[in-house]
Formats: sequence, structure tokens, C-alpha cells
Amino acid sequence: MALDQSFVGRSYPPTAPYEVGREKIREFAEAVGDGNPAYTDRAAAEALGHPDVIAPPTFVFAITFRAARQVTEDPQLGLDYSRVVHGDQKFVYSRQVRAGDRLTVSSTIEAIKSMAGNDILDVRGDVHDESGELVVTAHTKLVARGPESEEEG
Repeated sequence: MALDQSFVGRSYPPTAPYEVGREKIREFAEAVGDGNPAYTDRAAAEALGHPDVIAPPTFVFAITFRAARQVTEDPQLGLDYSRVVHGDQKFVYSRQVRAGDRLTVSSTIEAIKSMAGNDILDVRGDVHDESGELVVTAHTKLVARGPESEEEG
């Protein structure tokens, strides 16, 4: 069943603040195999003009994807999450995420399309710091496979 087009433009309230810690940044950098010293060494980050260690570009995925649950779990939208695959991800930065940031995410449904029996949902996650400054915008594309797709595969 196609998703309701009237949800395009719907925004969800900001999440509770997520405090970015140095150890979380280090663990993430190690997990993705990125040895950039600005991710683990405060002096290296400061030499680049940052007040503390910075996070790798994809670090915010965990908090923006968690925030998108408000969308995917909205019973009125009617999305069957058991049929969803992650289609695409893009980040647009205003500044680097850094240790000590307290970030909130507000999610908005930007588009809903139906193609070949599948629903494609575009969700924008605006990530702000405690002062209200926009830090990064995450664009997430989710594909809800239709029943026909399951029978073909």
C-alpha cells in the first residue's frame, strides 16, 4: 500500500540532546578504520583550528537514524519497517561535530514516491547544537519494498 503523500513536509519534534564524547569519537574512528589524528588527539584537532577532537563525517548517522525512528514508527504513516532497506545517505555540514557538543535532531519528511511497487521515503534530519546553531543536515533515503519485490527476489 502506497504511503500517504500528505505526510510530505511533516516535521517531528527535536530529540533529547546527545552529548558527543571523545571516547565515542575515538571508538567510531577506529571502527571505520580512519586514523586521522584530529579524531583522537586534541592537540592535532587544535592545530587545525578546532577547540577539541572532531568526529568523522559519518559519525552523526547513529543519532540521525535514531531520530528518524519518529518517522518510521509513526503509526499514521503506515510504513512497514520490516520491508525497509537503507537506500542512500548524504551529509551537508555547516561545521564539524566535536567532542562536547550536545546535539538534537529534528526530522522532516521531504518526499514520498512510489516506484515499481516500492515506496521511497526521503527524510531530512537537521542537527543543532545547544545554542541552536545548525551543525549538519542528514538526508536519508529509505526504500520500503513492495510485496512484488519480495516475490521476485
